Amino acid sequence: MSRNCSIVLNAHIPWVRHPEVPHCLEEDWLHSTILETHLPLIEMLMRLRSEEVPFHLTLNISPTLLAMLQDRVLRQRTLAYLDRTLRLCRDEVERSDVSGFGDLARLYEDRLYRLRTLFVDEWQGDLIKAYTSLRDSGHLEITASAATHGLLPLLMRVPEAVQSQVRAGIRQYVQCFGRLPKGFWLPECAFAPALAKLLKQEGIDWTIVEEHGLTTSPVPSEDFPFIPGETADGLLVFGRSQDSSSEVWSADEGFPGDVRYRDFMRDLGLEAPAEYLSEYLGESGERQLTGIKYYRSEQGENGSKIYDPELASQALEEHSLRFISSRGAQLAALEASGTANPLVVCAFDADLFGHWWYEGTEFLERVFRKTAGRGDFSFVNPMSYLKSNEGREWPEAAPVSSSWGEGGYFEIWTSEENNWVQEEIQKRAEKLAHFVRMFETNRADLLDDAINHQQRCIQIMTKELMLAQTSDWSFLMKNEPSREYAETRTRQHLANFDEAWGVTTQVYADPGILGEIEARNPIFSDLPWNLYEPYG
Repeated sequence: MSRNCSIVLNAHIPWVRHPEVPHCLEEDWLHSTILETHLPLIEMLMRLRSEEVPFHLTLNISPTLLAMLQDRVLRQRTLAYLDRTLRLCRDEVERSDVSGFGDLARLYEDRLYRLRTLFVDEWQGDLIKAYTSLRDSGHLEITASAATHGLLPLLMRVPEAVQSQVRAGIRQYVQCFGRLPKGFWLPECAFAPALAKLLKQEGIDWTIVEEHGLTTSPVPSEDFPFIPGETADGLLVFGRSQDSSSEVWSADEGFPGDVRYRDFMRDLGLEAPAEYLSEYLGESGERQLTGIKYYRSEQGENGSKIYDPELASQALEEHSLRFISSRGAQLAALEASGTANPLVVCAFDADLFGHWWYEGTEFLERVFRKTAGRGDFSFVNPMSYLKSNEGREWPEAAPVSSSWGEGGYFEIWTSEENNWVQEEIQKRAEKLAHFVRMFETNRADLLDDAINHQQRCIQIMTKELMLAQTSDWSFLMKNEPSREYAETRTRQHLANFDEAWGVTTQVYADPGILGEIEARNPIFSDLPWNLYEPYG
């Protein structure tokens, strides 16, 4: 008998690249998550490995994030972002006599210098290589995901649209990591029954759904979600343990809400005089988060209290012990009730750790260290769990449609603010699928110039439609500060699709038109033209 827990992190940023402007707030989504989540996470995992602390972590890196991590322009801009933040830290250290935050400013400055050295000198700016090293040493399992984080259940009305998302995502994974994936992260943890067959046909062994996706299915097992189920198509489905995950990330009761932790919203970039921040903010002068924060969430008589790393450390000790004790008791109870070799899957967005929850990366480190010392359960990856249970027959599973979005289904992406999106992308998906079928039927009768031209148009339309399908845009349309940008991006990709569609049959159209569209979004540049081939 064995007791196991699995921590799964989903690292995703939508495709955002704006070299046409010196400084783009939305592009900083990428730079800040690299600086605040990925650099500290890799540093921590490599430290555990070098000290031979046993741990296993599962990580999804979305294909759009993989593409941005490889983009030379974005790498340079990430380094510029890091250096800009370092200069601001230096200014803060120098004015510490006035501000009174000298110790914290020096702490941030030292940390940033260390991370910069690792990023530039140790990893040569190549975080994919760093993660691959952790995979090759057996500490990390990396999953594939949909190409642009499209919400697959809502695309299923045109199966070729889902097929293109899955195939392009797997292709990007193979290009980055040199092998085929076994696991597949469903964007927004969103599942629909028809996805099981499609994923299995593409060589995927396992995926994760929300707990209620398994437990409310027509064929529930009393052991769900603490063992995987097998669909009729042979796909193994793990259930995300709601209680176990919520203990960490619940907005109301989760650990990050403790008042001893750093307050995310009290940021220097929102509070310092604009003239002081002028060099950091650049030409736009638009305020933004800097990552330099001096307050904890606790309120005193005179407002927020100053952040105290020692108090935060005490909270981390309490919370890491509570998390481990809870998982140990949970697994022991499951085993006592007859669940053989139970597994508790805790899945989170990666940027919870380090970005939203400053202390979150250290929380993970303490959890891994303390678990290794206790020995009552182990952290495993889904694939290693399946291998250790090889030959075991898993109960039949028929997961129902579900997601980890608010309400547990798809309401966030079909609300009044964004419901037009699905109609627009479905209409174009149907046109593209039909055009590809006609092209394949008539290709033998076409001249080479016509074949090459139409294949190029199909490639462009496939890419732009996938970028319009990004689930983040519909989600952000419900969020007032980002609504305009999200809607603009969606409409731009749809317009790019329409522009390419307009010249599909014009074999001798100005070739600069297609080149101009391709240059707008230099991602998936070698995308196969036949991702929309007939499904089934």
